[in-house]
Amino acid sequence: MPFKVLPPVIASLLLVGCAGMSSPPPHESAPPPPRVEVSGECGAARVQDRVGRDYSEALGESIRDESGAAAMRVIRPGEAVTLDYRPDRLNVRLDDDDVISEIGCG
Repeated sequence: MPFKVLPPVIASLLLVGCAGMSSPPPHESAPPPPRVEVSGECGAARVQDRVGRDYSEALGESIRDESGAAAMRVIRPGEAVTLDYRPDRLNVRLDDDDVISEIGCG
């Protein structure tokens, strides 16, 4: 009789041990995103004096250099752009005559 009781006890101990193994690992938080400049993340404030000027490639290069932005895009009227927001990207908006109408982050 003790022999017949022993296998169910062993089986239940094995089940309890296996149950502990199937639990998910503890949650680890993701590392924080890289820190960007808090005030004017893309440096747009440093290049606002270019608004109203005719855009050229040379002016675009100087805007990028002086702003310190990680990326820059020139947006012309009617041009399709992505809607993702990147605080380290400088957006230079032009009007129909290629005059800079706005400089901002995004």
